[in-house]
Amino acid sequence: MFFYDATYLLVLIGAVLSMWASARVNSTYKKYARVLSRSGLTGAEAARRILQLAGIYDVRVEHIGGNLTDHYDPRGKVLRLSDSVYGSSSVAAVGVAAHECGHAIQDAKAYAPLRFRGAFVPVANLGTKAALPIILLGLVFGSSYTLIQVGLLCFACGTLFQLVTLPVEFNASARAIDILGNTHMLSEEELSHTRKVLSAAAMTYVAAAAASVLSLLRLILLFGGRSRD
Repeated sequence: MFFYDATYLLVLIGAVLSMWASARVNSTYKKYARVLSRSGLTGAEAARRILQLAGIYDVRVEHIGGNLTDHYDPRGKVLRLSDSVYGSSSVAAVGVAAHECGHAIQDAKAYAPLRFRGAFVPVANLGTKAALPIILLGLVFGSSYTLIQVGLLCFACGTLFQLVTLPVEFNASARAIDILGNTHMLSEEELSHTRKVLSAAAMTYVAAAAASVLSLLRLILLFGGRSRD
C-alpha cells in the first residue's frame, strides 16, 4: 500500500500545482523583466534606497548567483539579489528587490510571523527529514501506534512551516507595493506590472503549502487509522 495506492493522486495534484506555479512565476518574471522602469534604478539601488528610507542601516545588499534566488538572511543581516535582479532596472527586478526589503523591514519591526518562522526552521527541517523514517519504524515494530503518530506529527511540523510562510510572504509583497508607490519609484502603470510579478511569486508559496497539506493528508489516510499498541 505504501509504495502504490490511490492516495498517490494527492501527491500528483500537489506536484502539478507546484510545477504550474513555478512555470507561471518564471514566465511572468521574464515578461516584465523586459519592461524597464522609468526611474532607471537597478534592483540593488532600489533596495539600498528603500532600506535607507526605512531607517535600516545594518543590512548589506549583496549579489548572489542564480535565477530568482533572492532572499533576506535575518541572521547575517544580508539581502541577497540574484543575477536577474541585482543589476537590472526592470519593473520586475525592482519589485523583487522591494519584496526582499519587505522582509528586512519585518525583521526590524519584529514582525511576529517572521520571528516565529525563523525560530521554527530547525523544528520543521528535522520533522520533515525524520517523519517517514519514524513512520517506517512504526510499521516494522508491528504497526506501533506511538511511532506512527510521532512520525505524522513530525511531518505536520513541516506543513505548519509552509502555512506560516504564507502571511510572511504576502505581507512582504504588500509592504513592497506600498513603498514603491509612496516613494514614486514606480509609476501606477509600473506598479500594476510589479503586482503581477509578486502575485505570481506568491503562488509558488501557496502551491508549496497545498502540496504539503496534501502529502500530510495522504500519510494520515495511509497510517493515521492504525490501531494502538
